[in-house]
Amino acid sequence: MARIEHFNDPDAPNPNSIVVAVTAFVLDDQDRVLLIRRTDNGLWALPGGAQDFGEYIAETVARETREETGVEVEATGIVGVYTNPNHLIEFSNGEVRQQFSLCFRARYLGGELATSDESSEVRWVSRDELDSLPIHPSMRLRIDHGYERRAEPYIG
Repeated sequence: MARIEHFNDPDAPNPNSIVVAVTAFVLDDQDRVLLIRRTDNGLWALPGGAQDFGEYIAETVARETREETGVEVEATGIVGVYTNPNHLIEFSNGEVRQQFSLCFRARYLGGELATSDESSEVRWVSRDELDSLPIHPSMRLRIDHGYERRAEPYIG
């Protein structure tokens, strides 16, 4: 399913859904962040996705990261809560979702990098490489907040 990101776009369609979603900020022992290249828009992003019924949110973090990257993680804290009403995601099925994402700090437990239907590339990315990759501004904000190691989570 294709997706279009509308960010501060006055011509964006009106939202018709809000879905609880997560992203995982995971670092390796070289301080590189785990990123995927999304198959639906070609942008680099933290792994993540929507919570399923019957699932604790920490389970969502682990499942989505495993499904998209092949890596096993454990949620250890919250980087931030991202609810910008001016960030809308329009899907080819007619859904227009208002952003609601919880970004979790997660600890790498193991596994080998692997792509999926949702990720055409998966890799550990050094902080100095970030500016050279196509990353949506809202995703870059989460990555930057993750690296800041804030004492309190971002709420915005």
